[in-house]
Amino acid sequence: MAAGPRAELCGWFPLPQLHQSWAGCPLLSPQSWVSLGTRGLASPHTHSPLLAATHARRRAGPSWTRPSLPCGPRPVSPLLGWNRGAGAPLKGGLFQDSTHAFVGVHTCTSVPSPLQVLNLSSRHGSPSVSEDHRRSSPAGDIVDLGQLDSLPSVLPPARPDLRPFTMGGCFSKPKPVELKIEVVLPEKERGKEELSAGGKGSPRAYQGNGTARHFHAEERLPTPQPYPSPQDCVEATVCHVKDLENGQMREVELGWGKVLLVKDNGEFHALGHKCPHYGAPLVKGVLSRGRVRCPWHGACFNISTGDLEDFPGLDSLHKFQVKIEKEKVTVRASKQALQLQRRTKVMAKCISPSAGHSSSTNVLIVGAGAAGLVCAETLRQEGFSDRIVLCTLDRHLPYDRAKLSKSLDAQPEQLALRPKEFFRAYGLEMLTEAQVVTVDVRNKKVVFKDGFKLEYSKLLLAPGSSPKTLTCRGKDVENVFTIRTPEDANRVVRLARGRNAVVVGAGFLGMEVAAYLAEKAHSVSVVELEETPFRRFLGERVGRALMKMFENNRVKFYMQTEVLELRAQEGKLQEVVLKSSKVLRADVCVVGIGAVPATGFLRQSGIALDSRGFIPVNKMMQTNIPAVFAAGDAVTFPLAWRNNRKVNIPHWQMAHAQGRVAAENMLAQEAEINTVPYLWTAMFGKSLRYAGYGEGFDDVIIQGDLEELKFVAFYTKGDEVIAVASMNYDPIVSKVAEVLASGRTIRKREVETGDMSWLTGKGS
Repeated sequence: MAAGPRAELCGWFPLPQLHQSWAGCPLLSPQSWVSLGTRGLASPHTHSPLLAATHARRRAGPSWTRPSLPCGPRPVSPLLGWNRGAGAPLKGGLFQDSTHAFVGVHTCTSVPSPLQVLNLSSRHGSPSVSEDHRRSSPAGDIVDLGQLDSLPSVLPPARPDLRPFTMGGCFSKPKPVELKIEVVLPEKERGKEELSAGGKGSPRAYQGNGTARHFHAEERLPTPQPYPSPQDCVEATVCHVKDLENGQMREVELGWGKVLLVKDNGEFHALGHKCPHYGAPLVKGVLSRGRVRCPWHGACFNISTGDLEDFPGLDSLHKFQVKIEKEKVTVRASKQALQLQRRTKVMAKCISPSAGHSSSTNVLIVGAGAAGLVCAETLRQEGFSDRIVLCTLDRHLPYDRAKLSKSLDAQPEQLALRPKEFFRAYGLEMLTEAQVVTVDVRNKKVVFKDGFKLEYSKLLLAPGSSPKTLTCRGKDVENVFTIRTPEDANRVVRLARGRNAVVVGAGFLGMEVAAYLAEKAHSVSVVELEETPFRRFLGERVGRALMKMFENNRVKFYMQTEVLELRAQEGKLQEVVLKSSKVLRADVCVVGIGAVPATGFLRQSGIALDSRGFIPVNKMMQTNIPAVFAAGDAVTFPLAWRNNRKVNIPHWQMAHAQGRVAAENMLAQEAEINTVPYLWTAMFGKSLRYAGYGEGFDDVIIQGDLEELKFVAFYTKGDEVIAVASMNYDPIVSKVAEVLASGRTIRKREVETGDMSWLTGKGS
């Protein structure tokens, strides 16, 4: 083997281009050898594209360095090397500042090594090979590095403010190697707080309930090949360039599936056509400010990259290649991507050693709902490769809790947000049925109910809320439930089938349960203290219209009263006695009368709580304690478009957004929460959507027909529209949400006339 490199690639790449290009295509072949940079261990990866995220961090700095390693400071991201077939390995590396990343690659043999040439500045989000290179390569997309005379046109000019690192040695077969690496960080990146807990980041095997919580690095998800061969692709001419005006969207057929074609600012973009959250047709959504918003639940996707920009949901859209020739628009897509209709962002894997200090973690997340899971995933998407531990009181991995009351028959595996293989593959350690009882912020340590102690460097508190329970006589009889787990929901359905059900509370949870049981139970009765359902949230008129819909479906209401007593026979519920003296037959009772923040374990911690037990945070989801963040139902935060009013919004979508912001600020990205609240409910096959924050509204402007349940309701305070709700009026709520998100104020006079022209700007 000849000594020294035969050819080199080096240069600075803007990070958006790296994210855009590496997100959709593998950098390495299935036979790749990848140097992880941890103790110089070279190891084979059968799905090495997953390492791409570690090469596209938005931030670098000492927080990514583990000085305890014998080989000296680690590179800002793991080293990268690859070969194809029997060729010798290629070695390289990357480091970056806050806007660009430096890529350096060199071969380790004088034998020509055929390699993919990735055009990282590809505007369509997928690496490509120039036509000249294709013609010079018999394989079509494979070229020899020695033939890259046009390489300077691919790489941006080098930057003088950082110097590339060097490393010695080369190898032709898998064996451990020692790496000599020197990384010089920009001044502005120095001095950041180190994210490692005492420089230790190893996973631990936690014996919580007789089950080890230790996942091994070699366990991984089967990963589809995102850079398919030509026979795995489909290409079709879908329209003329003049068929779409700017700001228009259209679904087009590619044979193996549909694609959403978007024309914006004179450019065409092709994306997956269904929202990955619940499958809504995005062509019926709202196109604005370079993104498309889902018409059902408000998720937003960047039309240039397909990336998820606002929630709910976890996955992004596939982005497909668009070519314009002779004023014809041609789309090329992978058959597999057309069928999947969702794309999970590339994420880093945990590269911490699997043995050592088991009582510390870099990031600890208390609570594994939407906020906790999104925080963990965001950290991995940003390239964070140290230890992350999530703990939850639940016995299940994170699941769609918002769906519990809408689909009581759903099984845990149907509700799961990610499969268990996902957590193993990305080193997200889950401690189930694990209760935190004490947080010691001075020593950065938490104590679990079983006595186990765990140190942390960064802490996210996302404990959620605890349901309120009845305080009347007989409150402890059997068959009285608060819907908290899939087991609760499943048992309610079994007990109610063909029998008598009573629901206490006419809020969202109670009404969803009543609607679901209406066709299954012999009778369904709803008990509520207010005059109409949803009165405080949706107003009197909308509440009465919805109440009538329920009554037409055999649901009986007992309003302006409370439960006085629960009577039992042989310990099981038999009757519900109301303060109005009415006695209701009941075989099962569901209580949905609100919730309180589950923050009792924080009372002596020094972490600030308000008078109601909520955790106040700033726009970056930071508490009053450094390195401690909070998100989800248990927090109050400044709502930007309501003049930074401190609010608590226990919405599924909001928890997602807060989890992401918390993760970004753990990485010192200075992100702020700035999303429009969006929620939905489904009853008797009809969906109600809501956006904004309507607390304290003083008037409701109704457009449409309440009797037909086809309406839009604008909630105003003074001269300003602060929220909107609708049924059978899509995508009006998403349109209003997009207007509010843009920073524009909607005036009451604009909605009083019934003229909706102010909303008919860019759209489908």
